[in-house]
Amino acid sequence: MSKKVVLGFSGGLDTSFCVKYLTEEKGYEVHSIIVNTGGFDKEELSHIEEHAYKLGVKSHKTVNAVENYYDSIVKYLIFGNVLKNNTYPLSVSAERLSQALHIAEHTKELGADAVAHGSTGAGNDQVRFDMVFHIMIPDVEIITPIRDLKLSREQEISFLKEKGVEMNFEKSMYSINKGLWGTSVGGIETLTSKGVLPEEAWPTQVTNTDSEEVKLSFEKGELRKVNDKKFGHPSEAIQYLQTIAGGYGIGRDIHVGDTIIGIKGRVGFEAAAPMVILKAHHALEKHVLTKWQLQWKDQLAQFYGNWLHEGQILDPVMIDIEAYLQSSQRNVTGDVFIQLYPYRFQIIGIDSKYDLMNSRFGKYGEMNTGFTGNDVRGFSKIFGNQTAIYHLVKEDAKAKG
Repeated sequence: MSKKVVLGFSGGLDTSFCVKYLTEEKGYEVHSIIVNTGGFDKEELSHIEEHAYKLGVKSHKTVNAVENYYDSIVKYLIFGNVLKNNTYPLSVSAERLSQALHIAEHTKELGADAVAHGSTGAGNDQVRFDMVFHIMIPDVEIITPIRDLKLSREQEISFLKEKGVEMNFEKSMYSINKGLWGTSVGGIETLTSKGVLPEEAWPTQVTNTDSEEVKLSFEKGELRKVNDKKFGHPSEAIQYLQTIAGGYGIGRDIHVGDTIIGIKGRVGFEAAAPMVILKAHHALEKHVLTKWQLQWKDQLAQFYGNWLHEGQILDPVMIDIEAYLQSSQRNVTGDVFIQLYPYRFQIIGIDSKYDLMNSRFGKYGEMNTGFTGNDVRGFSKIFGNQTAIYHLVKEDAKAKG
């Protein structure tokens, strides 16, 4: 009886090779699964399923994980205003963890002997998938044909052609990975330390050349309305905002970062909706949270983003930080107004019943109603008292030689 292996399947060259190699060379019964985190439409998913069966899989499962991906990961990236190296909204790294978790669950459901993925030995994804599998399904063998055989693209194509596989073997000049929280773009320009992606490399072309104001409405930190249009789930609001902001070419950049395996890398990305949401959410927070809420949240969120990027979603400390992030959002409710322009945007302001910038208590630099000048005089003396003592003692010591 053939051993069962669950294969994370995208329908591309690497995972297509894995199906043929595992079934015809190794004798496995392959069960493919694709986890959609916002990168595929219904037609694409149907085509991928058809392709999987043509290759010879025993079963194929499509998981619509968009809402779960938001609820379990993206929500906390928004709460934390997470940008890796102050630049990158963790577009790909976050979705890989969602995919790995669903693949592991499917492996358990089928009682499979092994789990496989198409990662090479050159990037972060191999670590993310392997680590989740080691934790979630520790007794299941992990098979990685592309990594283990050290295959070139040409070798994979040659093998598939020998097996009679018909598919588009033409590689685009750019590697594109699309998801709910942004799209990564890799090309020859990102392989070295100098170079920018040309206009034609970006999946979303600039079609809006004028200016437009949008209103984002948050409830307890979650985006619920765009221009007063209400959505049943925040993931739908994100996707809708992307249709508006994407055509402006907003959210394009190149991220330079440290990989899990210790080398530095560059990758282009476009993330119009994520960047607008993160900046709008942060603007609202600056109005409704206290300075110490903001400071501690920033510190925890930076750690959370870095640890998530490195695949550590199952570390219990992440649940603890998520609890804090969730608690911090109880007053993050209100509207944020943003002006969109080609390639950029500007936060106009906010409107919230929790706004701490309240004229009832005074206006900064103009007037104050909460205390008197004499109150400030006494406060400033007490507030600097210990530092004043330090300097007086230092001067006395110096005088005594």
